[in-house]
Amino acid sequence: MRTFAALTIAIMTFAQAKQIIRTGPDLGLPFSPAVKAGGLIYVAGSLATDAQGQVIKGDIKAQTRQVLENHAATLKAAGSSLADAASVMVYLRSASDFAGMNEVYRTYWPKDPPARTTVIVTAPFVLPDGLVEISMVAVPAGGERGVVHPSDWIQSPNPYSYGIKSGNTLFLSGLISRNGKDNTVVKGDITTQTKTVLDNGGAILKAAGMGFGDVVSARVFITDAAAFQEMNTAYRTYFPTTPPARATVKSGLTAADYLVEITMVAVKDASRAAIATPTVDGTAPTPNPNLSSAIRVGNRLYLSGILGNTATNKTDVKGQTAETMARIGRTLKAAGFEWQNVVDSVVYLPDTSRFADMNTAYREVLSKDFPARATIGLGLMNADGQVEIMMTAVK
Repeated sequence: MRTFAALTIAIMTFAQAKQIIRTGPDLGLPFSPAVKAGGLIYVAGSLATDAQGQVIKGDIKAQTRQVLENHAATLKAAGSSLADAASVMVYLRSASDFAGMNEVYRTYWPKDPPARTTVIVTAPFVLPDGLVEISMVAVPAGGERGVVHPSDWIQSPNPYSYGIKSGNTLFLSGLISRNGKDNTVVKGDITTQTKTVLDNGGAILKAAGMGFGDVVSARVFITDAAAFQEMNTAYRTYFPTTPPARATVKSGLTAADYLVEITMVAVKDASRAAIATPTVDGTAPTPNPNLSSAIRVGNRLYLSGILGNTATNKTDVKGQTAETMARIGRTLKAAGFEWQNVVDSVVYLPDTSRFADMNTAYREVLSKDFPARATIGLGLMNADGQVEIMMTAVK
């Protein structure tokens, strides 16, 4: 979550390859409104906040408009625009607001909208009056940005493109169990729906000249944590070796027919390599068949969602965040990266009332030139987990 003043002057600072975009009031929270690095702009999650950092009064349409105006100002300060957005994450408080959000959202992208994923949060936003939070990744003005669409699919009735490609990077929309050729729902259990989703992903990858071996990062949203292992069983068949970095969380989806939604990022680069998080004593961990701790490709590192729960910190958000950050630090080091290279972060916090506890431990590691960040109230797959953090680094 980020708060924002719509009419402000942007100040830019530099930390090696990372350019911090500062807009709005400084409320002392440990994230930047946006970070520009490696040819992309990572924009923090924004609520519908005004110049004082308070959520505006209004319905979903008013709040969606305010969020997108906030992002437009941030992107302008970064030398970009909403038209240059490549990938968007939309988090809604209620599925009943999906149509209203879409009505406003589509007016900002009358043509070639970005890839998009929309899920329903399971806990209030950090500012509880918020109805919608949006984060995004954009290319700089004039940067390469092309729509990827399988030739035998119809256009989505909703305002998003199935894929946006910039250079060697492909951003896929959140995919649900639908037939791309006629947009009909493919009903079935979690296994059927996971396979349908990934088959759809395969069609988009193929249209971009890529395959599952190029996927570097995935986010899986499931409606029932009890279906986690069944989803994994189907998912693994698509990634038999060096699976992408991944986070899986419990969320609501936009319609009751859907049990799983998956969004992915793929990069066509022969340097793609899996990185394992070393244990405290430096030894290699037992491989996880469902995900890689991180994928290094070119000058980027995509990290999985990492937890920090142990036998001694089951209810301690601050303690779990500290342990999570320690594990992320070991992963960064193993990949040849440092904390200053981190450009984007997603914090999954099932109990958003513990936001301050999480921030206390988070800022003990990241004390300046913060990455962009969204903090979202979604459930974790580990019953003892209080926080999960997923990051991207660029050097």
